[in-house]
Amino acid sequence: MSLSDLIPSLRTSLPPQRLCTEIWPASTRHTGHGAITIGGVDLADLAEQYGTPAYVIDEGEVREHCREYGAAFGKGNVVYAAKALTSRAVLRWVQEEGLGLSVYSEGQLSVAAAVGFPAERIILHGDAKTPADLQAALDYGVGRVVIESASEVTRLAAIATRKQRVLIRVLPPHDNVFDGVAGIPAPCDADRFGVAAPSEAFDDLVKRIVAQPKLELVGLDCYVGSQISRFGGYERAIQRLVQVAGHLARTKGILVREINIGGGHAAPAVDGESPFAVAAFAGRARAVLGLACERQGVPEPELVVTPGRAVVARAGVALYRVVAVRREPEGTQLVAIDGGLSDNPRPALYGARYTAVLLGRAGDGPAVSSTIVGRHDEAGDVLARSVPLPADLRPGDLLAAPGAGAYHLPLASNYNLVGRPPLIAVRDGVARVVVRRETIDDVLCRDVA
Repeated sequence: MSLSDLIPSLRTSLPPQRLCTEIWPASTRHTGHGAITIGGVDLADLAEQYGTPAYVIDEGEVREHCREYGAAFGKGNVVYAAKALTSRAVLRWVQEEGLGLSVYSEGQLSVAAAVGFPAERIILHGDAKTPADLQAALDYGVGRVVIESASEVTRLAAIATRKQRVLIRVLPPHDNVFDGVAGIPAPCDADRFGVAAPSEAFDDLVKRIVAQPKLELVGLDCYVGSQISRFGGYERAIQRLVQVAGHLARTKGILVREINIGGGHAAPAVDGESPFAVAAFAGRARAVLGLACERQGVPEPELVVTPGRAVVARAGVALYRVVAVRREPEGTQLVAIDGGLSDNPRPALYGARYTAVLLGRAGDGPAVSSTIVGRHDEAGDVLARSVPLPADLRPGDLLAAPGAGAYHLPLASNYNLVGRPPLIAVRDGVARVVVRRETIDDVLCRDVA
């Protein structure tokens, strides 16, 4: 037995892990010896109390991003995209901060209804809305429905019992720049989302809407892309939408009152990535809008944005426990965790990048380049690559992965019949479960035969 075994303080330890401030919640504190707190709550304690895998969401961080967007665009012009993360608690925070809500299904609308989200602040999006989605939206009295096809006009008009305001989703310019994560999306993929305009198909869609006494065309909508860090694509989208607004004013006598340029704003998940500059973007967008409207000779419409990931991604941290560690001949290590594809399929689907740090203790010795893999026996079940983790990493250790607030829980599945993780909200030193862990009984109760 060595002296360092008898006196652990004599061991050569790794320096404190440097936590990139752009990818962790602003409330994150690294208190030494591997301890990390968020919202005043120790993450290792949460892992011990609630188990792993688990998602932690910083309520204060979510609210701060809501306020940032509200200050830049005006609260009434910011609509949170519920598909990034939907739970009653999260929608309640969004509601209390004065933002609107974009829903994509009857299910998301039901969560909004459960917290009493004001109907007039809700927009129904979706490129393949079912009759049930449309009926639920009309029953609740949502403020806007975004139309993407002629068949939607027919279905919506057939069930509308009062005047329903609608927007038309317009394709972005084909020369737009999609500079997001690989696979989100390629320009050709974006052709799914809307109708080309100006065009005969667009004019026909407008004609169908105007012919319906229960439908009122109030604006235009556009999907630019996802994980976009530069402004150029949005500026071209604004110019296109205003061009279409000018076309409507000249040919149909219709004044466009609002344009929604969507979301897709980049949220960093690894060191070196930068957050979306919200205030600067708002200023540029308004300037482009004003100039474009002046050129087209139309009044300035309201400028609406629909952020999702940019509101919640940085607020979330995923907690995992190490199950196995294998040292590779080249000096790297393979780290298997108790989560993976079932709780975060984004690396497999989109090539999304993540990182992680050791939690709950300080590592000894040098950092080693590590590949973190999941439990699902799939070649694509890789959470992160080239992550510097301690060489003495061992089964039972905890890992914390930042940037986990968006599209983790919504995309989680029961693959291999693994239950979905809980969502634990933290604020001012208090933790509470807002979405409980899915149990084996939950999984079995649907298997009725």
